[in-house]
Amino acid sequence: MATKFTASQSVEIAVPHQPIPIQHYLRQPQRLVNALVDQKRIQQLSEEVFRLKMRPLAFMSLSIQPTVDMRVWAESNGIIYLRSVGCEILGFEYINQRFSLNLQGHLSPYQVNNDTRLKGRADLEVQVELPPPFSLTPKPIIEATGNGLLKSVLLTVKQRLMHQLLVDYRQWVILQTQDQSLIDEGANLPMLNIE
Repeated sequence: MATKFTASQSVEIAVPHQPIPIQHYLRQPQRLVNALVDQKRIQQLSEEVFRLKMRPLAFMSLSIQPTVDMRVWAESNGIIYLRSVGCEILGFEYINQRFSLNLQGHLSPYQVNNDTRLKGRADLEVQVELPPPFSLTPKPIIEATGNGLLKSVLLTVKQRLMHQLLVDYRQWVILQTQDQSLIDEGANLPMLNIE
């Protein structure tokens, strides 16, 4: 019998003022993925699709390691969307054949007075048919454990996003402004007249 687990997490981030608005940064979804997950655990499959190898998760007496294929894309208004497009459980074929994961989320910039804020939400749903020994465990215990596990996964992602996104944004702005100042300086160099 399949069991369903769900969790949701909302986030709101105050964005410190920078010379380049965060909307420009958000048009590069791969930067958001790098802010969410350690780069060693990301494989880019296409322009918008990334394979994320999650850390092993402990569920009751099981240890599972999901690999999630995630589509991440940005709209012209700066809103970023993410949606799971595939999932595999490594090393546990029984569960892999009976497991589905659905993750949907968005992150959008908005203005309050002269301040920019980011607001987002992620919804995670997992359906799994657990192996026979778990059929003896009361369903409310299994559901509470599974929902708690998903909630902790989303909370970890939220905490990393709140810290790492602003750090990466600031580094990106510095690089962009340095590149622009080098271009500007190059334009102001006197021309050498060689005869």
